[in-house]
Amino acid sequence: MRSAESTTQKLRLGDTEVTRIGLGTNRVTADKVAFVKEAVAAGVNHIDSAYTYTGGESEQTIASALAPYSDTVVVATKGGYASGAGRPEVLSTQIEESLRRLGTRSIDLYYLHRIHPDTPLERSLETIGEYRERGQIGHVGLSQVGIAELEQARQVVPITAVQNHYNLSERGWDDVVDYCAAEGIVFVPYFPLRAVGGRALDEIADRYGATPQQIALAWLLKRSPTMLPIPGTLSLEHLRENLAALEIELGDDDFQALA
Repeated sequence: MRSAESTTQKLRLGDTEVTRIGLGTNRVTADKVAFVKEAVAAGVNHIDSAYTYTGGESEQTIASALAPYSDTVVVATKGGYASGAGRPEVLSTQIEESLRRLGTRSIDLYYLHRIHPDTPLERSLETIGEYRERGQIGHVGLSQVGIAELEQARQVVPITAVQNHYNLSERGWDDVVDYCAAEGIVFVPYFPLRAVGGRALDEIADRYGATPQQIALAWLLKRSPTMLPIPGTLSLEHLRENLAALEIELGDDDFQALA
């Protein structure tokens, strides 16, 4: 087990030290204000949202729960998901709407949600970069990108975080995980618990007195020092179980057994 003071339970995301398990809010609706408050009180200080989540209720609920925001909490959101939404005029509209919904003058971390062939990556990032220069966006991220796109993006604006689909059963971005670790970029795996399971995971969980989901999160944390999973949940009990994975020191043999 790790000590409560272990620095491996924290990492720096932009200007803020955050707990290495955050909260994904793709299912959060207006009736979950109390839950978001409870999540932060339980120790989560990275909340991830998007312009598209629950028709805007996710961002609005975060604002109702947390605004005005503490400088110890990092709220991230994303825009430009649909084809055509990366165009400057569309992306600007989405950024303005996210600022309004979140009730803030500046978004801590803003991701380009997807790259589409109808809009050059540079054009989308130049738009986001303009908001960053004005102080309306603190840090910039990318979602579902490879190394070539990431390097291309870094020629336009500093990239603080990458959010790709990655977990025990989805390893397609191993090279990006390693690149981010080497470059000091935070890697935020979304759906960190989707479709994970199997006999080996169950057996290891039994030995640690943990749930398979906790071991799956502990594996991610050991996989890279810049890993920051954002499991989504609407249950405070499940959220606390997720945070308890921070206390699990997965042995090298067990890590390799799942690799």
